[in-house]
Formats: sequence, structure tokens, C-alpha cells
Amino acid sequence: MKAKEKKKVKKNITIKNIIYFAVLIIIVFDIFIFYNLYFRNNESYALSDEETTQTTSQEEQVKISNANKVDIDTVISNNMPENKSEQLRYEDTTLEYLTQYITNPDIPTGESYIVQEGVKGTQRITYKKIYENGNLIGEEQVSVSVIKPAFNQIIEIGSGAKKATYNVKVGDEVYVTSDELTVYISPEENAEKTTKLHKDDKLNVLKIQNGWYYISCGDVQGWVRKEATKYIQKEEITQNQENETTTTKSIQKLDFNMNLNKPSGLTLEQFKKVLSDEKDTNKVFEQNAQYFYYIEQQYNINGLFVAAIGIHESAWGTSKIAKDKKNLFGYGAYDSNPYNGAYNFTEYAESIDLIARVLVKYYLNPKGTSIYNGEIAAGTYYTTPTLTGVNNKYATDKNWANAVYSHMKYLYNKL
Repeated sequence: MKAKEKKKVKKNITIKNIIYFAVLIIIVFDIFIFYNLYFRNNESYALSDEETTQTTSQEEQVKISNANKVDIDTVISNNMPENKSEQLRYEDTTLEYLTQYITNPDIPTGESYIVQEGVKGTQRITYKKIYENGNLIGEEQVSVSVIKPAFNQIIEIGSGAKKATYNVKVGDEVYVTSDELTVYISPEENAEKTTKLHKDDKLNVLKIQNGWYYISCGDVQGWVRKEATKYIQKEEITQNQENETTTTKSIQKLDFNMNLNKPSGLTLEQFKKVLSDEKDTNKVFEQNAQYFYYIEQQYNINGLFVAAIGIHESAWGTSKIAKDKKNLFGYGAYDSNPYNGAYNFTEYAESIDLIARVLVKYYLNPKGTSIYNGEIAAGTYYTTPTLTGVNNKYATDKNWANAVYSHMKYLYNKL
């Protein structure tokens, strides 16, 4: 080979080696960078307990958000105006039983019998009280929970042909109408109970007092509710007895200051007459007129007064609460949330019966008065048994009494 060619080959080999060497250096450098980035940080070293604790603490400070250490109550407190606060109040109250009416064609029209005694329950009402600068500025009902359930009273009402009504006397025999009848040691519902009698048991009436009979049945003696018994009338009734029992009671004279803890004196037919009206577009009062008559018989209250309240509060049964909840009186409605607070009833009769008992027990009679079924009036909101007296605690509207009286006058004028 010529000298010139040898020199050229030598030169080519040298350049090639240089390129290889440069590539090798780059590869080594890349390996060094890769090692430091991915392997050196994962190296573990033996640490003392103190060093471990310090390291863990440092890691936690980095990994854990400060949100986990925030006291929510403190934040809320710091963000609330310093002059406002809230407090919950709990109140346990009586849960009144409802009354279910069942029509019985075998009972004369206008008569009724208890076939199941009602049992009261207990409910807990939670209120939220709002304070500003230490002064109570408002209170609203938050929730209602049942502590002890109530059980319905069931009453059979007659729809049969009219018959002379006999007034039971001492010495007569009566029969139990309810499945079970409680016997008490005194004529009041809160008295001590002694035993229970059963349907169709025959009782001898020894005393009569305020809707109660003192009876004997075998070895049992005690007080039972008159409405849970019936007298099986003899076929022969003297003409004098017929005349006496068919005489209608005098109708209570209408007056703004009349006592409302007395029956109106209207007959069942008269209630049906005055409560049949073109204003009652949904026929609510017309179809439930008999229940305003029955509450007079059972609870000693003016039934037209109760009807007038229902007409006023429900706009003749057209209000949303009346239509959706069968509640003619807005019973249970709280000012802050009236619709949701109002009680639900299955039938209009239930709301009529319940409001009558509430009015008699809490508004129309002073504390300690003996009322229906041997109960004692609580008199919590009693001032006088008049429209003005009821208005004082029953309604915030100062014109409520005048409005209800106008409905009463309208009904009385239809007699």
C-alpha cells in the first residue's frame, strides 16, 4: 500500500475512536445523573429513636393539612356575631289520642257508644331559642318526637231509626260496649285502675255522677265511663217517659259574651241544617255536621262555636292545610312553619274531636274543673269561657274573636 493511503487510514481510525470515546463519556454521565436522581434518595440509614421521631414529625408537618387541626366549633363561634347565641329547649307534653267514629245502623241516630277507650301518649317538642345581647328575641319549633304513642278512641255512632232515649237510673242494668272497660276507684281518668271488664258484661248501676257509673259486676265494684256502656231498652215505655225524652233542650241564646263551655242545645238535624251552605264548596262541613253535635254531647262545649272556628281557620274547608291534612283548625301549626307543623288527620272528624277536647281542657275551664270522662281541666290558657277569653291565648290576631263571632251569628241566623 502506498504511503499516502496508509496515512489516510490512520487518520480515519483516529476520528472514529474519538467519536466512540465521546459517546462513552455521555453514557457514563447519564448513568451518574440517573443514579443520583432515582437511587440515592431511597437509601436507608439506621437512625436513633430521637432522629426517627424528629424525621417523622417533619414529614407529618409536610404531609398533613392544617385543616385537620381546625376546631369547627371555634370557627363557627368566631364567625357568629358576638351579641347573638342560640339554645335548645325541650318540652315533654301530652300526646292526645284521636277519636275514630264508626257508623252503626243498629244504634239510634243521635246516640253513640265508646267501643275502644283512648290512651294518651307523650311527645317531646324541641324549640330553638335565639338570644341577642342576652335577651330572648325569638323561639321556633325545631322538631317533635313521640316518646310514648297514643291509642285511638273508637266511638260507634247511630244511623238507625229514631227511638226514644232512656235515661239510666240507679238500679238499672247496663252492658259494656267496648272490648275492654277500665274500672277506676274514683270517677276520674287519672284515678287508680283496679281491673278491666269485657264486652257485653252486665253491670248493675249503683251510683251516677258526671258521666260515670259506680257499678257492681260479680265481685267487682268501681267507677266506669258511662259512654262505654249501653242500656238495652225495654219494649214498653210509658207515654210520660217518651214525652220527657223527646223534649228538645232550649237553644243557648247567642251573645258575644256567652259562655262557650256549655252546649248550644241544637239538635242533630239543626246542626245539619245550619252547616249546609253554598259557601261550603267542598261540602266539608255539611258532611261532618254530626260530629259538631257529638262533641257537645261528650265534652260539654258549644258545637257551633267549634264549627265557627273551623270555618274561620280553614275558609270553609278550602285552605291547603284543611284539604291536604284534614285539619280544619290549623292545629299544631307553628308561626315559623305553619304547613309542616300542622297535624295530619285521617278524617275531619278526628280534628273536630281533638280541638274540642283541647279547648275544654286548656281554654274554657279553670284549673281543677271536672270535665269530660272524669278528666280534670288543666286551665293552662284559661281567663274566661268567652270568645274574648279564648282569644287572649289561642290566637295572636286581636280580631280573631270578632271574626269567629261573625260566623257564629251567620249560622245562628239560619235556624
